[in-house]
Amino acid sequence: MMKAPTFASFGAIDPGRPERVPPAFDDVVRGRRTVRAFLPQRVPRAVVSEILDLAARSPSTFNTQPWQVHVVAGPARQALVDAILEDHAANAVPPFTPFPNPPPSDCAARQAEFARHYYASLSILQDDMVARARQTSRNYQFFDAPVGLMFTIDTRLTHNSWLDLGLFLQTLMLAAHARGLGTCPQVAFLRYERRIATQLRFDAYQALVCGMSLGYPDGDAGVNQVCMPRDAAGDFTTWHGFDGSPG
Repeated sequence: MMKAPTFASFGAIDPGRPERVPPAFDDVVRGRRTVRAFLPQRVPRAVVSEILDLAARSPSTFNTQPWQVHVVAGPARQALVDAILEDHAANAVPPFTPFPNPPPSDCAARQAEFARHYYASLSILQDDMVARARQTSRNYQFFDAPVGLMFTIDTRLTHNSWLDLGLFLQTLMLAAHARGLGTCPQVAFLRYERRIATQLRFDAYQALVCGMSLGYPDGDAGVNQVCMPRDAAGDFTTWHGFDGSPG
């Protein structure tokens, strides 16, 4: 019988004295960026495996661990890129959008703000649809990152398990950033899920959740310097039972 791992103790917590989060962790969270320009430097398999092992420490409903990951590098990565770009050039697959039409007004405003920052960092005018389309196609080349990842989930699971996979992805991205690597989570790959599933031989019940580029960031690329604005806690939080709050 497998022995359960022991829980690492970090000492007793005094309820009357809130513990401080180590600043190093705050730095990792605040320092992470979505990277869209990578160096050609190879990422060793051992490093990718270490990051995945750490991400697997993420919580999941009843410890179901619903994530599956396909990692591509070298010839396998190039074969996948070529297959996707073939379909992309043929333009035979309907465009994919992760949002309803129209999206909620607050989300639409943030999306528009993202576009302004993103395309400005690439010196692409907002109304230059040709240049924007060309940049979108860079998704399907993993933005030249040497490693690509595809994340899948069993279609028989509920949205609770999709939440679990989101926790896994965030942990993976933070673990990568802590090691000097950059990541870009990409829902754009969903447009070509059928081709990707064939190329990587997905099991019958595997559904693509997103792809991800992984590699060493190009520190000189302007697109990697963009720091997207975030709402403050007070903008999206309703407090109950605290001093000065209702309830």
